[in-house]
Amino acid sequence: MSDEADTGRDETHIESDGSGESEGAEAERTAGDVHATYTEAGGERRLRFERDGGTAVVAQNIEGYAMLYVRPAVDGDELERYYGFDMALDHAGELLGVDPHELPVPEAAADMGM
Repeated sequence: MSDEADTGRDETHIESDGSGESEGAEAERTAGDVHATYTEAGGERRLRFERDGGTAVVAQNIEGYAMLYVRPAVDGDELERYYGFDMALDHAGELLGVDPHELPVPEAAADMGM
């Protein structure tokens, strides 16, 4: 992630399903024309990138220390699995047509990977 391209700071929110229990933390970051959203839901940690109508998602089980999955959407089919976060970001950047070093990664997602 490039600090020069980062146009904002992390914004953190707590999602609720109305039952009084939180679904998980949500953090967002934008750099240039790429918007990233980090969520914890459905037993997964999810980092979703959006750019020009395209989406790339890096997901990992909520317990961590597992392979990362790259998908074209949150509910999309798995395209590839990676051990390293950098490799997953490379694939996400390729899907969006952007240098992976320019992807805005919220601090809450920075420790994803093995």
